[in-house]
Amino acid sequence: MPKSTLQRLCALAGCLITAAASSLLLPLPAHAQLGARTKWDSVARNLFKELIEINTSQSAGDSHQAALAMAARIKAAGFPDSDVVVLKNADRKGNLIVRLRGRSTGKKPIMLLSHLDVVEAKAEDWTLPPFKFVEQDSTFYGRGVADDKDDGAVHLAIVMRLKAEGYVPDRDIIVALTADEEGGPANGVQFLIDNHRRLIDAEYVFNEGGGGRVRDGKKLSHDIQASEKKFQNFQLEVTNPGGHSSRPVRDNAITHLADALVKVGNFDFPVHLNEITREYFNRSANITQGKIGDAMRAIVANPNDPKATATLSEDPSYNSQLRTTCVATLLDGGHASNALPQRARANVNCRILPDESPDDIKKTLERVIANPKVVVTAQGNARNSPPSPLTRELMGEIERITKEMWPGIPVIPTMSTGATDGLMLRNAGIPVYGVSGFFYPETFAHGMNERIPVRAFYEGMEFMYRLVKSLTGTRVPVS
Repeated sequence: MPKSTLQRLCALAGCLITAAASSLLLPLPAHAQLGARTKWDSVARNLFKELIEINTSQSAGDSHQAALAMAARIKAAGFPDSDVVVLKNADRKGNLIVRLRGRSTGKKPIMLLSHLDVVEAKAEDWTLPPFKFVEQDSTFYGRGVADDKDDGAVHLAIVMRLKAEGYVPDRDIIVALTADEEGGPANGVQFLIDNHRRLIDAEYVFNEGGGGRVRDGKKLSHDIQASEKKFQNFQLEVTNPGGHSSRPVRDNAITHLADALVKVGNFDFPVHLNEITREYFNRSANITQGKIGDAMRAIVANPNDPKATATLSEDPSYNSQLRTTCVATLLDGGHASNALPQRARANVNCRILPDESPDDIKKTLERVIANPKVVVTAQGNARNSPPSPLTRELMGEIERITKEMWPGIPVIPTMSTGATDGLMLRNAGIPVYGVSGFFYPETFAHGMNERIPVRAFYEGMEFMYRLVKSLTGTRVPVS
């Protein structure tokens, strides 16, 4: 905005607007290359930019700094200090909890959840600076733009907008931005459950894990995560007395381990559909052409159909919905270039279906490897993640708003093959749904040049605003 225009606005209002406040609260000029359509789009973008440019990686980042920065933004928007809480649960680990107060109707709050931390990003591996918010070619770039600071910026902007509009919901709305979802030592959600349950106690939670499915530039479906796999690492280890490399023997620790890993890599766990994945394939068949759609219908009718299984297994995304999967991810072996290895280890990462047992998976690995020299040991304990109920009220509103914004796009429940903080909340008795309204193609989350489309960000913002408002106000019951 030209300086003279800003000065006239200040004079009319009888106020002094700082540069920082004006960037947060005033709409950007129409010619600005931001893709923002409203004042609140611009607010969300500014929050997003600030979040991305605070490094919150495990090695050198600081999620506590990010939590404090977002708390300052929320307080500047008029939220009282009592409703903006920052809790530090370890060095450089912080969690922000914001509460928009509603009427005393006896209804439990709803919560909008995202995580502040991001996976590592080496600048030398990127063609753009990972911790600088870059917009070019109608795309946002930066570490965390897809996982998961987009959700955090949108959630904060929504409660700021609702407050500015004078909206009083029929229950409290909680926004939580937490630490160490990506596997650090100080998981914020578990810390809050154990120590500050009242701050996050909710009827249900909206989290990452869902979103719009896009293929070849076309929107296919709006997927809602209602379940997720549990993860379990297994160590495969072989030990041996070793010896001099000039006198090799067939009893070699690395050879045994390599053979075991080849067997694991060639093995497919059996197909096992559950309530969520069966509905996923059933509904997806209606929007999928050709042999893939036919295979989806066939697998729902008969999970043991070998032809359908083979067809769907060719696609990694569909394959991971069909079954438990295990894959080698780390290797460590030998101690000298001229010595027979005395020890060889590998990590095998398993993503286990919600209703399957880690103990059974371990036994299966041992049976497949069929070598007593390879010792299989579970690393930690996998936790069950019970599916969240697909209630008529909630799904009806998601479907209604999806139809308003994207006519003809079906809503499809899905099981996340990765893990989220929904695991902890579901175990604490709080249902979690992966809902975002973001229609993203490949985002390179966890990879180089992480990116999301600008338009998808703003559309997701509008979808979540409508959804939150419809679920916390007076509305016509779904018939």
